[in-house]
Amino acid sequence: MQYNTQREQLVMPEYGRGIQYMVDLAISLPDKEERQRCANTIVAIMSRIQPENADAADYEVRLWNHLAKISRYKLDIDYPVEIVPELEAMEHPKPLPYPMKKIRRRHYGHLIESALQYAQTLPDSEEREALVGMVANQMKQNLFVWNRDSMDENLVMQDIKRYSDDQLQLPSDFRFAPVGIPSNSQLANNGSKSKKKKR
Repeated sequence: MQYNTQREQLVMPEYGRGIQYMVDLAISLPDKEERQRCANTIVAIMSRIQPENADAADYEVRLWNHLAKISRYKLDIDYPVEIVPELEAMEHPKPLPYPMKKIRRRHYGHLIESALQYAQTLPDSEEREALVGMVANQMKQNLFVWNRDSMDENLVMQDIKRYSDDQLQLPSDFRFAPVGIPSNSQLANNGSKSKKKKR
């Protein structure tokens, strides 16, 4: 018995070893017309193997490019679409630069700082008050995730003042939203409600 690990490695395993054998056979055919007919048949079979992508605009172009790749660019036929050159197809994309930003308090993150900076640019209004309230609730949630023992609503209010140089503060009647993992009783109530809905 021969195991797959002992066989030649597949170029594109998602199409299977059968397609690889067909492509290798097509390469070995001496007549170009016969190779062309064989290639058309192989692409038709490949389209049945991955029908979920059939609605894509470049579906046919992708299939023919996959055929060229499986053949290791050795299949000499008249491709009906433009084939990406081998060197370009094998080239790895350049790594994306990681945005390095200075964050004063990492447990809050850069978005919290950006939101508070934006809030300072708004005129004193309900919109500004609502934004600061949403940011405060997110800060409390971040503290809970980071270290729930250090979660303190007074600390959040102090940090908002520090971030904004005392330009922003929560209204005296502001109520923080509850945070954390739902209790067993809450989960049980949600479960019973969903069961009732299903009936």
